[in-house]
Amino acid sequence: MVDVTILDYGSGNLRSAQRALERTGAQVTVTADPEIAENADGLVVPGVGAFAACMEGLRAVRGDRIIGRRLAGGRPVLGICVGMQILFDRGVEFGVEAAGCGEWPGAVTQLPAPVLPHMGWNTVAAAEGSVLFAGLDAEDRFYFVHSYAAQQWEMDNLGSPLAAPKLTWSQHGGPFLAAVENGALSATQFHPEKSGDAGAQLLLNWVQGLS
Repeated sequence: MVDVTILDYGSGNLRSAQRALERTGAQVTVTADPEIAENADGLVVPGVGAFAACMEGLRAVRGDRIIGRRLAGGRPVLGICVGMQILFDRGVEFGVEAAGCGEWPGAVTQLPAPVLPHMGWNTVAAAEGSVLFAGLDAEDRFYFVHSYAAQQWEMDNLGSPLAAPKLTWSQHGGPFLAAVENGALSATQFHPEKSGDAGAQLLLNWVQGLS
């Protein structure tokens, strides 16, 4: 049985994420304890609300340091919703820019859509060879609730010996990143814990990759 920690920093649907992950067979702990979070087989970073507020809560429990230390050791991290957004360099909301964790370059900005938030079910164009979306179909839908997203990928992998990140896109007023798989670091803009059977399969795929 693999050990998964959900980082509790005052943001996110902790209990629904916990129940969804427990259904994969993982042993799940919800905590802000740095030692537990750093040493778990997998760490989940949830997030709802404003980018700046999430970063404030994350820093209060040294979550940015926990994420950095895990990734430096090649230990898996999964960000969900704003927990994906804060992995980028910065977020811009209402004209105010806030610094993120800086694991990926680029900014999270408002979607150019006539109706916001983007709320409800949507399909995604999964990356070729994706591990997260293995066994899922192009018609499968995932549950989104957001007005902001990363709308371009700015990391340059040219000349790098590392595998290029796997990028999964969706559309709402224009293309945006729905998921990223980048070595030990993965993230989804949608809520897999609210996405029915498709979300359950994605979480199972991630958990199985921890063993």
